[in-house]
Amino acid sequence: MPKGKGAKGTKVTLKIAKKAIRMTPDGRRRLTLSNMGITIFPKCLLKLTNVDELDLSRNLIQKLPDNIGNFSSLRWLDLHSNKLESVPETISNLVGLTHLNVSNNRLTSAGLPSTMGLLTSLKSLNLGMNQLDTLPTTMAALGNLQEIGLFDNLFINLPEFLSGLRNLTKVNMKRNPLSYAQGDAEGMLKKKSEPEGDVYLVHESSLCRTCLKRCKEQGENFTRGGGGGRGGGEGGERRGGGDMFEEKRIRTYAGLIAPNSVATVNQDAWRIRKVEHKTIK
Repeated sequence: MPKGKGAKGTKVTLKIAKKAIRMTPDGRRRLTLSNMGITIFPKCLLKLTNVDELDLSRNLIQKLPDNIGNFSSLRWLDLHSNKLESVPETISNLVGLTHLNVSNNRLTSAGLPSTMGLLTSLKSLNLGMNQLDTLPTTMAALGNLQEIGLFDNLFINLPEFLSGLRNLTKVNMKRNPLSYAQGDAEGMLKKKSEPEGDVYLVHESSLCRTCLKRCKEQGENFTRGGGGGRGGGEGGERRGGGDMFEEKRIRTYAGLIAPNSVATVNQDAWRIRKVEHKTIK
């Protein structure tokens, strides 16, 4: 890690970056430049187009370059705990990206481009700890998405298009001002303003017979109870066996939660926390 820091933060040279590349157990080239006080995305990194995984988390980066798409072989990108306010439209050029973590930044809904929907290889997306209240509707095309983190944002409603993502099984919506959360493909279930556990969207085909029966019974119990402020007539039209079900359990998933996301300290405190990295030989 370079020691010199000027007014623009730590300067990362191509030589430093090359020395920081390690091979992962599954044979991927991983470049880790986490927690280095970097304020500007190092342009020299764009020359390392053969990098498969890039970790620039816990820095002070405010903007990504428009030619971020030059990382043609990138499969895994971690930018959590920076100061990003937007994502460039050219992010769509990372067509092979399967894991993207931009949690704990300053992203607003206006800062998420519609081209996010072109990242069709994505399996895991972490957008937690930002200032989002909606998502681009084009993200309905993310058919391979399996898990998404939306915790600690400003969502009042669960994005409706999530119900159409056939491979999506894990959703983290903790600590959002939710008034409704999607319970099946036909409507929205009234929820508390701050859910106590993780929200799981599970397809009917993924449930065993016992769990499927339990979900249907819970749905029937809910509608018999009036469902809160909704009228009984509307609740009576709801069917328990929709395409998706909601379960609440006290569990967490590493793919959805960054190390700092469960902390009560601020971003800066996490950036200066020392992290030990094991070198893979």
